[in-house]
Amino acid sequence: MTLDYRSLLLALGVSAACLMVTLFGTWFSRRSDSFLLTLVVSLCLIVAGIIVYSFFTAQSGLAPLAIAYALMMSGFSAINAASVQFRSGGSPWRLAGMLSFICLALGMPLILVGLDGLGLIIMNVLTAILLVGTGCQYWAARREAPGPLLGMVILYCVSGFSFALCAGVLIADGRSSLGEPPINWAENLNIGICIAGMTGIGSLSLALHQWRMAALHRHEAMTDALTGLVNRRALFDQFGGKRLNASTAVIVFDIDRFKSINDRFGHSFGDEVLKLFAQDLLAEMVPAGAVARLGGEEFAMVVSEVMPGRAERIANSVRMRFAARDIVIDGKRLRCTVSGGVSVGIPEGQPFETVLNLADGALYDAKDAGRDRVEIASYLRSIAPAPDSRTSA
Repeated sequence: MTLDYRSLLLALGVSAACLMVTLFGTWFSRRSDSFLLTLVVSLCLIVAGIIVYSFFTAQSGLAPLAIAYALMMSGFSAINAASVQFRSGGSPWRLAGMLSFICLALGMPLILVGLDGLGLIIMNVLTAILLVGTGCQYWAARREAPGPLLGMVILYCVSGFSFALCAGVLIADGRSSLGEPPINWAENLNIGICIAGMTGIGSLSLALHQWRMAALHRHEAMTDALTGLVNRRALFDQFGGKRLNASTAVIVFDIDRFKSINDRFGHSFGDEVLKLFAQDLLAEMVPAGAVARLGGEEFAMVVSEVMPGRAERIANSVRMRFAARDIVIDGKRLRCTVSGGVSVGIPEGQPFETVLNLADGALYDAKDAGRDRVEIASYLRSIAPAPDSRTSA
């Protein structure tokens, strides 16, 4: 039975080591998911703990048990910290250190004074709490990737339950000092569950990483890298197939004489001007609206669920807020203005592209009228076919 138990321990160690290498390779190929590196560190500690514990099963002794206890509790603490890191994005090491210290303080003195039975009960109980707590962290973040995260929650909780069973068997045995490794049905079941759970958790962690990478690529494809606003593609994906009624307006803005700003102050200064204007747009955005950078110095705002005249007031508020900015970058001072064009849908609905084109036409009217102003597309224009010129692509 001892040989079988040690064989199970060996299989668990090999499984954990293979998972560690796989996760490290995944993290190393693209290092945006740093929680994978935390998992690698935790698995390294657990593998080392399993190796040391195997010496305890071979020849007993408190020293190997104490070292194995320290390594494995530190590893499980890091696993819990990795789940918190996944959910919150913060650094895991302070939490991992604090959890490790608590676990060592609770169990290590018992092992060192010869109460290894109580020490093993504490180890199993604390591991169960850490694993179930890890599952709870992933459950709290389940909206990000429901499939992989739900699977991880189940596997972590089942693994935690298997450690609780081991503690229960030791409690039922009633011995505070063992002098030898506990070998029973609960221990064998625990190792089997951990081998299967580790394989499943590893696969789901990789799936979660791929899910995050795909979401990141989608976000990058839909976001303007300079301003952080959605781009033209995202705006058309959201509104392109819709018909806008009389409570929805489109406002198109263009920063006045932007080319001369770039020529005079440089493109880095121009980029800062674009960022500042994006901030002004976001400050005026209504809850049901959207703001996008169409390209260059041209921006669009979709204003939903507004009363007549509200869109014009919003556009003028943006214009005046931006004109009042005293822009100072690298000691260079500048004031900029912006022109805007507003178009509103019609009661029976009008394609988004048509309303956008009409707002674009009103913008050019504002430019022709002297800039630093907002023009509204007339009712006659709003019921006419969309102009072919200045069509947004």
